[in-house]
Amino acid sequence: SELASTTASSPTAKEEQVVNGHDEKDSNPFADYMWMENEEDFNRQVEEELQEQEFLDRCFQEMLEEEEQDWFIPARDLPQGMGQLQQQLNGLSVSDGHTSEDILSKSNLNPDAKEFVPGVKY
Repeated sequence: SELASTTASSPTAKEEQVVNGHDEKDSNPFADYMWMENEEDFNRQVEEELQEQEFLDRCFQEMLEEEEQDWFIPARDLPQGMGQLQQQLNGLSVSDGHTSEDILSKSNLNPDAKEFVPGVKY
């Protein structure tokens, strides 16, 4: 009974004594709020980063617009009749009457051969 009364009155090593909602071991209970001390510097740094990102975005947009002016766009750069011709040419396909099965049956390539990779010696 003496042992029970002493352990009940003093906390054991596993229990943590809490005072005002903070651990006794916690040296600075306001550590989570210390960033507020330099809030102006933090805000200025974030604002500078946002302005830098906005500047980079504008630079990339201008660069893309300049490149677009140099690109050849048939609908824009060809005369009107040439655009129709371009569409007709895109619709054409090359065919000499051979089906793919016909070509495969006459092929002398080895289907089990290793894939060729330039620069690799087998």
